[in-house]
Amino acid sequence: MTSPAGLRARKKARTHDAIADAAIALFLARGFDQVSINDVAAAAEVSKPTLFRYFPSKEDLVLHRFADHQGEAARIVSSEKTEPIAALHEHFRAGLDAFDPVTGLNDHPAVVAFHRLVFGTPSLAGRLTQYVQADEEALAAALGGGIEAQLRAAQILVTQRVLARANWQKIADGRSAAAVRPEAFADADLAFGRLLSA
Repeated sequence: MTSPAGLRARKKARTHDAIADAAIALFLARGFDQVSINDVAAAAEVSKPTLFRYFPSKEDLVLHRFADHQGEAARIVSSEKTEPIAALHEHFRAGLDAFDPVTGLNDHPAVVAFHRLVFGTPSLAGRLTQYVQADEEALAAALGGGIEAQLRAAQILVTQRVLARANWQKIADGRSAAAVRPEAFADADLAFGRLLSA
């Protein structure tokens, strides 16, 4: 028998996903700035207060998809016994191998459209920097704290961002993920190699 707490958690998860799915569909169809919170609430069949309980801002309706990767670099560094740059390099390569959208190497039309929405909407791109800053702080702490760790964390995360953006841009320009893949691996090896030697 399922506990009431388990049922509540599943219902909350379904509501969260329904709101997010409705929002993304509207934003992709009409543009982020052309869709109001009222539009999203109506499409998801919830009230505005309910929507804001799940998503504190309009931008969070889109950027919650990055939450799965929030603090990922810090977790990898903290859990691995190998040198941090080598561990992060290996993790990035594994993401490329799996065509993980966070690496930019994914040509599924929904992923390309989602990235175009995020990178083409100034308020979303700006809000994304807050996620990046939190990641930087977490990674710096995992690297031991202090100014050297802060600088290293910034270098690592900028490197990952540049690699992902380059991959996405090639796909947005019409190339397939399979065609971009060899370059993506070569670029990652070059970039992480430079981080290792710095």
